[in-house]
Amino acid sequence: MMIHSLGLPPSDDAVDAWLAVLTEAGAADLPQLPAPSRREVGGRLRVGPARGRYALWAADGGAGVAALVLFTDEGNTHTALLDVLAVQPQERRRGVATALWERVREELLAQGRTSVMAQLDLGGPGQAFAQSLGFVNVLPMAWYEQALPADGPARVAAAPGYELLTWHGPVPDAWAPAAAVAHDAMEDAPSGDMDERSPVWTVQRLHDMQQVIIDRGWEQLTVAAVTGAGEVAAYTELVLPDPAGPRALQHGTVVVPGHRGHGLGRAVKLRMAAEAAARYPALRAIATTVAEANPHMRAVNESIGYRRGREAGIFQLKL
Repeated sequence: MMIHSLGLPPSDDAVDAWLAVLTEAGAADLPQLPAPSRREVGGRLRVGPARGRYALWAADGGAGVAALVLFTDEGNTHTALLDVLAVQPQERRRGVATALWERVREELLAQGRTSVMAQLDLGGPGQAFAQSLGFVNVLPMAWYEQALPADGPARVAAAPGYELLTWHGPVPDAWAPAAAVAHDAMEDAPSGDMDERSPVWTVQRLHDMQQVIIDRGWEQLTVAAVTGAGEVAAYTELVLPDPAGPRALQHGTVVVPGHRGHGLGRAVKLRMAAEAAARYPALRAIATTVAEANPHMRAVNESIGYRRGREAGIFQLKL
């Protein structure tokens, strides 16, 4: 089985071949989810993450694909993320995944990485293959999904002393320093035994992360609970890889210590659902992951209509 490195950015043909693998693999493994759109896949492949650089591979004949993110941010140059390793259903059990993994492993060792992680659903072929290589589940989690009615959920207000603001696209410059401070509150989120270290959030890092979303052709909404003193007390972020699609991903949701106990997490999530439903008529569901070790956020999700779905985890391998 021949494995080829893909040039960056990949060609239109390479994007189409990648999309075909993800579509067929998803239909076999996760038939309850909509197929990825070309906008989503093309954007991700052509614009790498802000925190690292891509290495991409494809097997002969479109049999399978793999994507590795080599982190470049300070404190994480020892580790990496196996973002994708997918094989066409009809090509499985023919050594394709093993051949792709060997190329990934060669690159990890060549770059001096001592660990690699991957987010995987439990009970599927990805988990079985990863565990056969020695990957261990270091952060158990689950997917949660909130269905949106056609007319959208009711809008809510924040607790007294707070105001809810919505930003479409990048956070306004006037609020960026406070938003960066609020992002640093993610430091106390459960991380299990992950080898990855959370970098310090700065205004530049916040802008860089948001610029990647823009460059990929995706869209982002942020709802923040702010104070009269100019603090961002809580926020939640929604990313739409395909703004015309039926599904969006909720990224970080944080309530800053000192502002907890006022229902702000619930308020920003409910306002986000209302804003997203109003702006994106085709949107029908918001999905997110929550660590098992975060019972408070699980309770918030369940209180506003999120339903627990498939089990997942961050799996890690020490090299």
